[in-house]
Amino acid sequence: MKKLIYIIMLFSTLSVFANSYEYYQIDEYLNLTGQKELSDEFNKIVQNNAVKIDKDTKEIKVVMIYPGNQISDYWRKSKISFEKRLKQLGIKYQLDDFFTKPAIEIKEQSKQLLNAMKLNPDYLIFTLDVNKHAKFIERIVSREKSKIILQNITTPLKNWNDRQPFLYVGFDHFMGSKYLADYYIKNSKENGKYAVLYGTKGYVSFMRGTKFIEYVSKNSNLKLVHEYYTDFDKQKAKNATLNLLDIDSNIEFIYACSTDIALGVVEALKERNLLGKIKVNGWGGGASELYAIEKGLLDITVMRMNDDNGIAMAEAIKLDLLGQKVPTIYSGEFNIVKKGIDKTQLEKFKNRAFRYTLDE
Repeated sequence: MKKLIYIIMLFSTLSVFANSYEYYQIDEYLNLTGQKELSDEFNKIVQNNAVKIDKDTKEIKVVMIYPGNQISDYWRKSKISFEKRLKQLGIKYQLDDFFTKPAIEIKEQSKQLLNAMKLNPDYLIFTLDVNKHAKFIERIVSREKSKIILQNITTPLKNWNDRQPFLYVGFDHFMGSKYLADYYIKNSKENGKYAVLYGTKGYVSFMRGTKFIEYVSKNSNLKLVHEYYTDFDKQKAKNATLNLLDIDSNIEFIYACSTDIALGVVEALKERNLLGKIKVNGWGGGASELYAIEKGLLDITVMRMNDDNGIAMAEAIKLDLLGQKVPTIYSGEFNIVKKGIDKTQLEKFKNRAFRYTLDE
């Protein structure tokens, strides 16, 4: 019987992550579990060229259910880099994928997850942003038949103790947000007003938005005057921006929690002739954000070394097939990209971040 590996990437909303006490920060968890050296070794594997697997393996089947229907290309590029690395590693596979919109198709995502579980897969890979998905994960872990990889989350849940998923993989949301906070604090000279546009009420918005506000409040005199949830939707972000500008346009910057939100803010600022007067950031550094940076539409973004995400998933599977240890967390690196960046430097960043997907 063929070995099955089902890769399911789900992205929705979450209320279960209400505060920082519910999950471990990366360094905290690595120190607690003694995985620092293992994590460093795994990072070297991800950064290096693929080494073909040295044993014969059966064909694996891959099923992806993930939020690819958005402007951000993070998920699409993750899939491409994952597949290319699997091929280089010599792992035979079949792939089926299903695309959903972020945040608003939870019932459909849950139904697809349940159907996949009926097939008793060896691996399930998805994200965690809603309470319902947390309960699904707990059931899967208790069955001990499927190994779980959680994508786009890098902070292990404390209440799962030693029953953690096989791998958390992504780019630490709070770390990226701190880079942006430091930029805004410096450029505003620690004074003025600002607004925050979240995605949905969940883990990502908490880590990128709420934690951003906490950090800014602790390290400056900047005053938060507007907050909106936009469901990671460009049009909703534009409408929210127009609304806040009607109330008060005397603000230093609008902090956007995602690509789609940032581009919605840009449209609103252009409409009100305020682009360049009120700063706005991207989050992630995908192709659309980098284009906006080059055109002077965005002031700054944190650029994920995107393809490392898919590479890490493929390498974790390879190590597991070989019976070798895999760290519980893989968190990729960021680069800061600001308006006016030297083109040669930006090309270096692109070649590094998109080493498998530059022309995709």
